[in-house]
Amino acid sequence: MENEAQTTYAAFSDLFDGLLKALNNLFLPSRYSQVVILIACVAAAWAIHRWVGPRTHDWLRDREGWPKWRLRTALIVHKRLRLIIFVLLAWGAAAVLAYLFHFPSRRYLVTLGATIATAVLMVSFAARFISNPLLRPIVTWGLWAYVTIYYLGLSEEVSGFLDRVAIQFGSFHLSALSVIKALVVTGVLVTLARFVTQSSTRRIRGNKDISPSMQELAVKGLQIGLYGAAFFIGLKAVGFDLTGLAVLSGAIGVGLGFGLQKVVSNLVSGVIILLDKSVKPGDVISLGDTFGWIESLGARYVSVVTRDGKEYLIPNEDLITGQVVNWSHSNQFVRIDIFFGTAYGDDPHLVRKVAIEAALSVNRVLRSRPAVCHITGFGESSVDYVLRFWITDPSEGLTNVRGNVYLALWDAFKKNGISIPFPQREVRMLGGAVEIPSERAANADVSR
Repeated sequence: MENEAQTTYAAFSDLFDGLLKALNNLFLPSRYSQVVILIACVAAAWAIHRWVGPRTHDWLRDREGWPKWRLRTALIVHKRLRLIIFVLLAWGAAAVLAYLFHFPSRRYLVTLGATIATAVLMVSFAARFISNPLLRPIVTWGLWAYVTIYYLGLSEEVSGFLDRVAIQFGSFHLSALSVIKALVVTGVLVTLARFVTQSSTRRIRGNKDISPSMQELAVKGLQIGLYGAAFFIGLKAVGFDLTGLAVLSGAIGVGLGFGLQKVVSNLVSGVIILLDKSVKPGDVISLGDTFGWIESLGARYVSVVTRDGKEYLIPNEDLITGQVVNWSHSNQFVRIDIFFGTAYGDDPHLVRKVAIEAALSVNRVLRSRPAVCHITGFGESSVDYVLRFWITDPSEGLTNVRGNVYLALWDAFKKNGISIPFPQREVRMLGGAVEIPSERAANADVSR
């Protein structure tokens, strides 16, 4: 512990000495005039921005016809207008000094300030590509510090300081420099993986030659591969031994296999669903009392949206082990049966003809496939029929098309004089029935 404290103190001392030496080399008495020029550039940039900034903002507010990307770019530039003005003034001052004096030392400090300001400006623009609001400021400030240290010539001193601030675990040496490198490498790789994943996902989902289930499988495989590679490369940048990680992950995997058996089962079932293409986004399925269409396929569950707007998250294992009715698995044709009865006095041949014509008059009922009507039996008070017809849009609902066909049957039967019977009961009073005394008379006899 004492040796680590001494090492840290020596690292601080070396870093402080390096900073003093760099500052003494930069701010020589002969360069005081260049410091004044840089201060004047800062003041001029502030004054120009005070005059130009509000007018530019008002001008942008009037650009209503511009596309969104152009307005967004203009706003990004407007927020950095002060720094842009300073960069232009600093490089202009450096050009004037280069014209007046042929010695580079006469413009060294002004050129250095302009270079650092330009690098900071480029970093601020590049950081806009990072969409994560938490990661963006970290990357921005980290790159600003790096470019400043780099152009000031303090890279070796700062690297040596960060490398000596470390923790030792046996033969494993974990320094602050290694952690920063790992964070930078992992951050850059994760950002690239996210960019590649988003662009590839758009292309994969836009390819109509790939089935929806294979699209989901390709997207998830790409995400796991890219993000996993970014994570392990970041660990390798720290110097972590991945062999030990493999042994540790194996032991953890055995424990998770017992503790998270259902979760793992759902994950494996999700992969099987994607591979065998049994269900895919847009399919209309029935699972128990749930009827709806598949909105999305997840790693653990399938999202099913019903006609009443409810979204059910059904575990993937239930789709593999249970009985699922997929109304649109191989094709979109769905046959619907409805049952009804007519009176015995109605001609069954006419009933069948009228029923078929009524079904085909409904918009969603297919006319390319035959609708049929059959007698299924002779009931107590009616002749029973079944009417069968086809549709190709089960996602639009089944109950509503049944209701429309029933309405068409009602109108057609009423027009053709076909009656729909209902059970009737007759009550006959038999002669000589014993009169039952009322409750009040009975109570009076009891009181006597």
